[in-house]
Amino acid sequence: MKHFVLACLLAGAMQCAQAANSEEDWQVLQKAALAARALSYQGIFVCQSGQKTKSVQIKHYFDGQNEFGHNVVLDGTPREVLSQGGDLVIYNQRNEKVVIEKRRGQNMFPAILPTNLDLVKTSYSVRSGDTERVAGREAQILFLEPKDNLRYSYRFWIDKEYGLILKSVMFNGNNQMMDSIAFNQLNLFNTVDLDWFKPRIDHKKNYVMEDEVPTKADTNISPHWTLKELPAGYRKVDQMIREVHGKPFPVTHVIFSDGLASVSLFVEPLLNGIKPRVGHSTVGNTSFYSNVAGYLQITVLGEVPEVTVAKIANAVVFVK
Repeated sequence: MKHFVLACLLAGAMQCAQAANSEEDWQVLQKAALAARALSYQGIFVCQSGQKTKSVQIKHYFDGQNEFGHNVVLDGTPREVLSQGGDLVIYNQRNEKVVIEKRRGQNMFPAILPTNLDLVKTSYSVRSGDTERVAGREAQILFLEPKDNLRYSYRFWIDKEYGLILKSVMFNGNNQMMDSIAFNQLNLFNTVDLDWFKPRIDHKKNYVMEDEVPTKADTNISPHWTLKELPAGYRKVDQMIREVHGKPFPVTHVIFSDGLASVSLFVEPLLNGIKPRVGHSTVGNTSFYSNVAGYLQITVLGEVPEVTVAKIANAVVFVK
C-alpha cells in the first residue's frame, strides 16, 4: 500500500512539473510573438521550400505605437514588400515596369505567431528541446506539436536574449521537413527616421498600380449555402466578396485559422459548359480540394493536411 501511495505521489508530482514546464514554454512563445512586433531589428533570412531557396533582407521598426516593415527579396526577379500595421504594398518588377499591389495584412516571418495564443493552445502542445546557435546567437528550441492530424507540426528556435524567432521549420505528419525560414544575419535596428521606408526597385521604370478588383467585407453566409461543423480548432477569421477578372459572378472568400495555419475557402456559381473541379491535388506545400454543392463550385486550399481541406470543403451545404 505504501508503494502504491508513493507511486501516486510521484506521478502527481511529475504531472505538476510537466504542466509548469509547458506553461513556461508557452510564455516563451508569447514573448516571441510580442518581440517580433515590438522590437526594431534588421537582418537577412533564408526561406527554403523543397528545392527552392530565396534570401530576404528585412528591416522592422516599432516607434512605440506603429510598426513599419521593409522586406526585399535578394534573389531572382526584384520584389519588395512595405508594411505598415496590417497594410501591405508589394512592388514587383515585370519587364519594363514595376507593378504595385495592395493587400490586407498577414503574419510574416518572424511575426508568424499571433499575439493571442489561446486558439493555438487548443490545437497544439508545446515542449522545449536543446539550445543551438542560429545566426551566431543562442536559441532555445521549442516543439509545437498538433493534438490531431488536422495540422502540421512546427519547430522554433527562439533567441534567448531578444525573444525573436530566429528559425522556423514546418514538418508534415511523417516528420518530413516541408519548409524552413532562418536568419543568417540579425541585429537590433537603431533608427529615428523612416528614410529607408521606400521601395528600392529601379526608379527609372514606370510604376503602375495593378488593376484592383472590387472587394468588400461580408460577414453573412450566403442564402444559398451554409457551413456545417468545421474541423476541430479552426475558426472563421475573415470573409469577403471578390470580383474576379474573367468571372461573370463574384466569388465568396472565407478564411479560417487555428491561430497558426490558415485555410481559404472559395465559393462561386458553376458556369454552364464548364466542367466542375472535383478532387484533391497538391502544389508544393499547399493542399487543394474541390467539390460541388448544388450549383456551387467549392475550392479549399491551405498549407495543411489533405484531410483538413477536404473537411472544410465538405462542410459547405447547398441551401435551396
